[in-house]
Amino acid sequence: MPAKFRLSDLNPAQRAAAEQIRGPVLILAGAGTGKTRTVTARVAHMIAEGVPAAQILAVTFTNKAANEMRERVGGMLRKDDAKKVTVCTFHSLCVRILRVSIDRLGYKKNFTIYTGSDQTGLVRKIITRKAGKDENLDHNLALSLISRSKNKGIPVSDRADSLIAEVEQAYNAELKLLNAVDFDDLLILAVKVLAEHPDVRREWQQRFRYIMVDEFQDTNALQMKLVTALAGEEQNVCVVGDDDQSIYGWRGAEISNILEFERFFDDPKVIKLEQNYRSTTPILHTANSIIRHNIGRREKRLWSENPGSDRVRVVAMPDDRIEAQLVVDEILEANATEKRPYDDFAVLFRTNGQSRLFESKLREFKIPYRVIGGQSFFDRREIKDLLGYLSVLANPDDDVNLLRVINTPARGIGATTVGLATERSRALGRSVLWVLEDEGFQKMLPPKARGAVLDFLAFLERFREPMLAPSAPFGTLFAKMVDEMDFIEAMRRTCKTDAERDSRHRNVSEFMESLRDSEGRRKGLQGFLDGVALQQDRDDDDIEKQQGVSLITLHAAKGLEFPFVYLVGVEEGVLPHKRALEEGSRDEERRLFYVGITRAMQRLTMTFCSSRIRYGEPVPCQRSSFLDELDPTYLDLHSYDELAAEPVEEDHALSYFAQMKAMLSEG
Repeated sequence: MPAKFRLSDLNPAQRAAAEQIRGPVLILAGAGTGKTRTVTARVAHMIAEGVPAAQILAVTFTNKAANEMRERVGGMLRKDDAKKVTVCTFHSLCVRILRVSIDRLGYKKNFTIYTGSDQTGLVRKIITRKAGKDENLDHNLALSLISRSKNKGIPVSDRADSLIAEVEQAYNAELKLLNAVDFDDLLILAVKVLAEHPDVRREWQQRFRYIMVDEFQDTNALQMKLVTALAGEEQNVCVVGDDDQSIYGWRGAEISNILEFERFFDDPKVIKLEQNYRSTTPILHTANSIIRHNIGRREKRLWSENPGSDRVRVVAMPDDRIEAQLVVDEILEANATEKRPYDDFAVLFRTNGQSRLFESKLREFKIPYRVIGGQSFFDRREIKDLLGYLSVLANPDDDVNLLRVINTPARGIGATTVGLATERSRALGRSVLWVLEDEGFQKMLPPKARGAVLDFLAFLERFREPMLAPSAPFGTLFAKMVDEMDFIEAMRRTCKTDAERDSRHRNVSEFMESLRDSEGRRKGLQGFLDGVALQQDRDDDDIEKQQGVSLITLHAAKGLEFPFVYLVGVEEGVLPHKRALEEGSRDEERRLFYVGITRAMQRLTMTFCSSRIRYGEPVPCQRSSFLDELDPTYLDLHSYDELAAEPVEEDHALSYFAQMKAMLSEG
């Protein structure tokens, strides 16, 4: 039997939100304020008040969120009623609409939905067909531009006769010819059929007379059009969201949907959920003090009945290596002395590249961890390529890695040569490298291909023995090998943007640094590779089943919570990010910072560094201007040297502490 539903279990604001059944409603649900509980209680109350369950539609963004809401609703309602409530994602709602009515737009109802790999195959085929001899277009870039064009209604190119414009035109035409749609089309066509066919629109409005939308701050313009089309005259639309957590503007989310809700729906009831059940007063006070600097937001102030026992720490670090070491030392100490499980800890960072040092340190101390919202450092393409070379040097029979690197960077060993070698290795039961070294096989190749193969074999052989020697400086030798093959320049040529170029170059530099750091250890190159492989093995598990310290990008942290949070790299140009400052999206970066702060339940530590290693050289860093916006009432200010009981050396840290302590004394 489902748990008995009682409005009296809710706080006054939650109860007001659950009881407001009719007309437009905007629930401003701050971080950790019991949003899901309120929404599911609202569904239960609607049914208790006689609203037919089949007329209720709840829309979420992800399948995971939809499943969670379905389970919660199922726990509050009778089985029959719970089954009749429609809980789905935007895309699955659009599929329902189009399966009934897409024929009105010239498609057949048995259309196919093209997913990523289908789209890639189609675009590649079109590019091959359309591109001239001297033209080139990356298929991922093409798909990204086509998607942006569809969602924002802007042309892919200023020139109608450009290659990308031709590819887009052919892609859309061919999709229709194949009676197929992609994920962007689902929204576009659903909005189109509702807008152009009043009878279809009326049918869906009558079916779903009560609509709820979760994470409303993440909706884009098309999703807003879909919601307004379905609303009907009664406008029984309840949206739930938090403009302070709108952090996806870069992928099309329109914060104006929540800030200007009154423009879309007349005289809505606005209810604020401000009582937080997650965090302590010091954490919430600090979060409130940063977000109030955003102009035009909907005013709300999170509060908690939990005073907590820890103040918020801001720690100045000499450099990024010491930053990672301090965090890992403190995690080890809390685990040992307070018996805190590793799952209680999260390290939050603005960019994926910041995870590398933490991954290395956690592996060094055999602390389990998981990477959320970004690839593990060792899963990135350029890093896997470098690891591929090291693996082939350590194990010549490693066919998978040999085939990965044989023409990376391009060295004239084409697919035909590789195919012949692979086929022959299968027939003879020998490794691909053995086949490449076989004179009989080499004689089968044209002179140019044979020369390329011989050069590659000689290149590997020249580095193999020195790098595998006991106590070899394998990191230094490998750096020479990477330089010799011009790996970095070749990699940079494949990048689509300056940001990608810089990011991947930085990843390579950090990898080379970690390799050099491993020199002199007893286990040598093989020990380094084993350590990485063991970590990769665990990374393949389902993220939900993994345990350990969480390494998370700030974008992926939304919706999550942890007792202990380290928000690292709070530096100007990192948080706020340099690119965001250039594009004028400082407010969104401040919201991202706010999201990071409000993930912490009990203890929050924020760190910034005096310098970071970039491309093997220390680069000076400046603390984030966001730190100056924090109210100091609940802040404890430290330098690493203070924590390590050593004299303070960082001038900029000292001046910051002096400034903040002066503010405290004024208060």
